[in-house]
Formats: sequence, structure tokens, C-alpha cells
Amino acid sequence: MRYQKLLLMVIVSLLLVSSGMMNAAELKQRDWMIEGVTRQALVAVPDSAKQVPSPLVFVFHGHGGNMRQVARSFRIHELWDKAIVVYMQGLNTPGQLTDPEGKRPGWQKEKGDQKDRDLQLFDEVLKSLKQDCKVDEKRVFSTGHSNGGGFTYLLWSERPDVFAAFAPSGSAALKIRNNLKPKPMLHIAGDNDPLVKYAWQTMMIDAVKKINQCGEGTPWEETCTQFPSKISAPVITFVTSQGHKFPPEAPALIVKFFKQH
Repeated sequence: MRYQKLLLMVIVSLLLVSSGMMNAAELKQRDWMIEGVTRQALVAVPDSAKQVPSPLVFVFHGHGGNMRQVARSFRIHELWDKAIVVYMQGLNTPGQLTDPEGKRPGWQKEKGDQKDRDLQLFDEVLKSLKQDCKVDEKRVFSTGHSNGGGFTYLLWSERPDVFAAFAPSGSAALKIRNNLKPKPMLHIAGDNDPLVKYAWQTMMIDAVKKINQCGEGTPWEETCTQFPSKISAPVITFVTSQGHKFPPEAPALIVKFFKQH
């Protein structure tokens, strides 16, 4: 029954994508110069964002990924055509679990790492988007998978007042888990993840639940569990058996979660 429900969610998501692609804003590459280095992102800005304050979603790829790949897998701009969506491009970075020589792109792991180049990038992109568009400052969100999910946790730690909610996937940031302010969170995990162990992710989730003063779990969207919060900062978990893969059901859940916050 659970797998039938998951299949139904995938079908519904695909139908939403096919019906929403006609309205999706075009992805355009934008460049920023940060400390003498050209940084890039694919940005979707709906026409409505030029007239009315609009939600803003930052999306971060995993280690070894890129902005085009993460735009295809997350497709937030297709599912939420009223949102400004930014698919960020990382630089070659030593991986914590793979790629120790740093031959593939990724994101800084903690404050001070890589001279905070990615935090500087985020600040500059946010500043420029506020100048170019009408951004609803009460509806700014971050999501990402693996190393990108880890950077989402880092943004939560270092720029908490910017964001309304977070949706990390296949990630953990145990060094900073006690530095987080209460915020709504959707965490996506694989219970058989061979790379970012599920036990590590569970430790991260439990830390956030404590910070957010969450109670016992209840069903959410049939496939997820929601832990209500006394301070309006619920934690939702979506756990699959798809290993370290970003599940195809996740984008629709992320969009629904962000819209609620």
C-alpha cells in the first residue's frame, strides 16, 4: 500500500509538471564576481515577481553535481510558478566523504571553510535579487541534497533570520546541530543511505526536534511524519528506502511544505 501511494505521488507530480511547464519561468544563467572568482546560478524569475512580493527558493546541488542537474531533479520552478527559484553552482571543493582532492564542485562545510566563499556568494545573490525583483522577505527558503543539504543547514546556522523554512535532503551537519534557531523543517532521508548514514541523519533530526520543541509524530501527506511544535516550527520527515538518491516524490512535498510556511 505504501509503495502504491508513492507511485501515485510520482504520477501526480509528473502531471503537475506537465501542466505547469507552460507557466514556468525561463531559467537564465546569471554571474556574480566574488573575490575575483566568477560564480554562477540558474535563475527563474516569474513575471509576477516584478509587480508583487514573491517567494524565493535557493536550491543547492550535492557534491559533484551542478546547477543544471539540480534544476532537473528538483524542478521547483515548474511546480511553483509564482516563486523566484535559484539553482546555485558550487566550486571544486574537497569532499568530506568522497573526493578528498576536491576535483568536483561542492559547498563549504562550516563557517570559515573555504574562506566563507559560499556564504559570501549567498549574500551577494540575495542582495542582487532584492534589487532586481520584488522578494517577499518573509518567504525565503533553502533546500538541497547531500552536500547541498549540508550547506542548507549551514545557512540555517549562519543566516537564520533570512529564512522562513528549510528542506535538507540526504544530509547532516552534526557540528552545528546545536547552533540552530527554531525553524520549520522538512528532512528527506533514505533509511539505507550508504553515504550519509541514516543514524547521522536521525541524530540531526532529533536535535532539531528538541530545538523546535516538537511532540509526537502524526501522519502528513500519507508518506511523511509531522512532529508538531509548541512554537510553530514543526519538523516533517520523509523517509524512503532509496539510499542516497534524491527521491522523485520529494519536489512536490518540498513545494507544499514551503507554501505552508
